[in-house]
Amino acid sequence: MDFLLRVIQNFTANDLLDLGIMAFIVYRFLLIVQGTRAVQMIFGLIALLSLFWISISFKLYSLNWILTQFFDYFFVIIIILFQEEIRAALVSFGETKMFSRKRKTLHDEDLEEIVRVCSVLSKEKTGALIVFEKNQGLLNFSLTGTRIDSAIHSDLIYSIFQSNSPLHDGAIIVFNGKIQSAGCFLPLSKNVEIDRHYGTRHRAALGVTELTDAVVVIVSEETGSIKICSEGHFFDVENEGQLREKLSVVLKSQSSQKAQVAYEV
Repeated sequence: MDFLLRVIQNFTANDLLDLGIMAFIVYRFLLIVQGTRAVQMIFGLIALLSLFWISISFKLYSLNWILTQFFDYFFVIIIILFQEEIRAALVSFGETKMFSRKRKTLHDEDLEEIVRVCSVLSKEKTGALIVFEKNQGLLNFSLTGTRIDSAIHSDLIYSIFQSNSPLHDGAIIVFNGKIQSAGCFLPLSKNVEIDRHYGTRHRAALGVTELTDAVVVIVSEETGSIKICSEGHFFDVENEGQLREKLSVVLKSQSSQKAQVAYEV
C-alpha cells in the first residue's frame, strides 16, 4: 500500500503522457495484428515469458540460461518476427495528405468501363486482376510491370487479359483515373488459412490488400466468378449492378467501415 501511495504521489504529467503514447502504440499494433498469424506468435512469446518466470522461480538453470540468451536479443527478434506488421504500422502512422500522392476520384464513365469489361471477361472465363490504388502508394508494384498511363477503356483492358497477350498474367494498376501499369507482379498472401481452391490471382489480391488499402477486382479463369478484395477479405459479386454499386462505394468512401456496410448490403 505504501508503494502504491508513493507511485501516486510521484506521478507527473510526463508519466501520463508516456503511458498514453505507449497505450496508443500497443492499441494500434493489436488492431493491425488482429486476425493474422502474428496473434499466434504473440501467444508463443507469452508462453516463453511464462517459461522464463518458471525457470527463475524453480531455479532451472539450463532453461534459464537458454531463455536469457533468447531475451538478450528480444527486440531484434521482435523486428524479424513482426516485420510486416511493423511496416503496416509505420505506413498507417505516416499516412497523411501531405505525403500521399494526389488522387482523383474515379469517374462514373471509367467505372462503367471496368464493370463492362469484367462482365465480358466473366462470361468468357478469362482471368483478370484489376487493382485500384487508394491512399497508400503502389508505385513499387507498378514498376514491376509495363508503364501504360492510358485512359480507362474496356477494349484495352480486354486485350491485356487475353491469353495471347504478354501482359495477361500480371495485374493492371489503376491510379488517378488511368491505367498506370499492366503485367504487374503483386506479393502473394502468406495466410496459411486461405482456401486451397484459390489460385495465384486470388492470393496476389489478398497479398496486396493485406499490405495496403488497395481494392482489387478478380475474375476467375476457372469459374468466371467475380470477387472484390479489400483489407484481406473477399466479397462475392453476382451481377453487373452489384459490382457497380460496391465498387462505387468502396472507391469513393474514405472510411473502411462505410465500405464494409456497403459490402453487407
